[in-house]
Amino acid sequence: MPAISIRRAYDPPDPGEGRRVLVDRIWPRGISRETLGADLWLREIAPSDDLRHWFGHDPQKWDEFRRRYGKELDANPQPVRELRHLANAGPVVLLYGARDTRHNNAVALRDYLAQ
Repeated sequence: MPAISIRRAYDPPDPGEGRRVLVDRIWPRGISRETLGADLWLREIAPSDDLRHWFGHDPQKWDEFRRRYGKELDANPQPVRELRHLANAGPVVLLYGARDTRHNNAVALRDYLAQ
């Protein structure tokens, strides 16, 4: 599997960590483009607004969120292909803005890509 890691958008970048890809539909609050240092904002790969609002980072909904998000990703193959292409070319860091480090779309996306 290609090297895909995840990191909060608010954490400073590490030198040489790889291509930084923001995978949220909404830009993280209070952070500039320069500070984030993202190489790409792939908002098309983020969960739909409906799914994001339904989930609300509720850990009890985590398994169902992952299932529903996986279905959305299956139905939207172009950004998945683009991200896999990047990952095959070198390390990729998926950036997300959520406070919850265990239950967020970047974790679900990394797991989806590992399948």
